Amino acid sequence: MSRNRVIFSRFEVISPKLNLNIHPIMLISKTLYLTIIFNMARILAFDYGTKRIGIAVTDPLQIIATGLDTIHPKDALDFLKKYLAAEQVEAFVIGDPIQMDGTPSESKQHAKGFATTLKKSFPGIPIYWIDERYTSKLAERTIMQSGLKKSDRRDKERVDTIAATIILQYFMEQHRL
Repeated sequence: MSRNRVIFSRFEVISPKLNLNIHPIMLISKTLYLTIIFNMARILAFDYGTKRIGIAVTDPLQIIATGLDTIHPKDALDFLKKYLAAEQVEAFVIGDPIQMDGTPSESKQHAKGFATTLKKSFPGIPIYWIDERYTSKLAERTIMQSGLKKSDRRDKERVDTIAATIILQYFMEQHRL
């Protein structure tokens, strides 16, 4: 009898954004449950390059940033259309390529073109820019410290995905409530 009371009692789930009482059955898939109930959306971040675009995404509760994929720029729109058909996205974050002295880098024009394409293709999703200085160096350092084999550490796609994750983490830190 007491076992049933424990199983069917309510638990408090604490999150930076919400404070809810959820039935234990819902704890099994609380992220899915909260996504359905509150219709929370993800945030996508991009480390834009002319050869590759690193992509990172938040979980639906916008607590954790995770590397998603690295794609070729010509495949970006198709990739995003498929992704947005399956997931709700609240915002796009693009790494702002700025030089050390604060002036725009050579790749800024390409990133602006990508932002324009996003704006035209997905007009309801806002675009934010985050300074991406040092993100690739931080990504390389993270990979070096991870203990991967030398051949795996040279994988530039991995660097771009981790750089996008760092960009997304910066954005999340700046926009915490």
